[in-house]
Amino acid sequence: MSAEAPSLIQMIVSTVRRNPVALVALCIILLAAFVSVFSYFLAPDYTENAAQQQLVLKYKPMGYEQLILRVPSPEYKSGRSISDLFFGKTQDFEEIPVTEVRVTEQSVVYTPFVGEGQQADPQQISLERYSNLGYTAQAVEKEFVRKRQYLLGTDSFGRDFLSRMIIGTRISFFVGFIAVAISLVVGIFIGALGGYYRGKVDTAIMWLINVVWSVPTLLLVMAITLAIGKGFWQIFVAVGLTMWVEVARVVRGQFLSYRKLEFVEAARALGMSDYNIIFKQILPNILPPIIVISAANFAAAILIESGLSFLGIGAQPPTPSWGNIIKDHYAHIILGKQHLALLPGFAILMLVLAFNVLGNSLRDAIDVRS
Repeated sequence: MSAEAPSLIQMIVSTVRRNPVALVALCIILLAAFVSVFSYFLAPDYTENAAQQQLVLKYKPMGYEQLILRVPSPEYKSGRSISDLFFGKTQDFEEIPVTEVRVTEQSVVYTPFVGEGQQADPQQISLERYSNLGYTAQAVEKEFVRKRQYLLGTDSFGRDFLSRMIIGTRISFFVGFIAVAISLVVGIFIGALGGYYRGKVDTAIMWLINVVWSVPTLLLVMAITLAIGKGFWQIFVAVGLTMWVEVARVVRGQFLSYRKLEFVEAARALGMSDYNIIFKQILPNILPPIIVISAANFAAAILIESGLSFLGIGAQPPTPSWGNIIKDHYAHIILGKQHLALLPGFAILMLVLAFNVLGNSLRDAIDVRS
């Protein structure tokens, strides 16, 4: 029976291709996955967590341009390593907004930017700071003086808002991916045991499922988060440990139906072990409903993480996530800076909607009655 799985996958793929809305949803999901993996490669501010603060540049509008002078530390390394492309570059330099820069043979003279219409006295940095790293005066102007454009403006701390949005995609997407993976491992194992063995095992498992089911998901996630601590990985585990119930219920119901079919009875008659029957005979045949519920759980995990981050018990600053970006700027909706809260909210809306649409399309594809 498990040999039919490839044809089922082909049917689902062809159904998605024929459905323009599902195809758009799939493209949004794939785009979010790509941005999540390569976020530091795509972000203009590729330092870790895109947390470079320039309070003098706070609340700058979309498309704002500013001349920036980069001042390296003694540990400065030019370029980016492979690790930096995926996890961000350690900030080994300081960026100074300036209005003018002039490089002489002894020093770098600059006029700091202190605000629109305001003037500041020129300051200087010894050229030795750069020459110790192997840079000539001409190289300093080329390497460390650049004009930066803030396509989505800056936030309340003067950070590049586009970079924060891009890197925040990683948290929102990966929390769904890892949480669904945890829920599948726990839910399939527990549901398979209950549905296959029945009896006291099933009774105990159903009691556990009903107890967990009776507790509101958000409250349960908050309790687990407070127990294991706040942080990047803790929120993944907390959300995953609350989403296995739906998977377990579906898997249990499917096993109750399949355990009585002829191919399962034949496998028992041939002396196959329970492990082989559960994981090699029955499980491949119940993957379609598991895939559908996984898509729904993915969307739910994104919403839960955003809610927790908004409440301050999800991803902790300075790590950006769409939830804590909304938390930091929701009051700005009435202050003329609506995009700081509306853009991350719209990103959450589109990603959750994409997973729900894709899940509904998959459900229609595997519904034999239609």
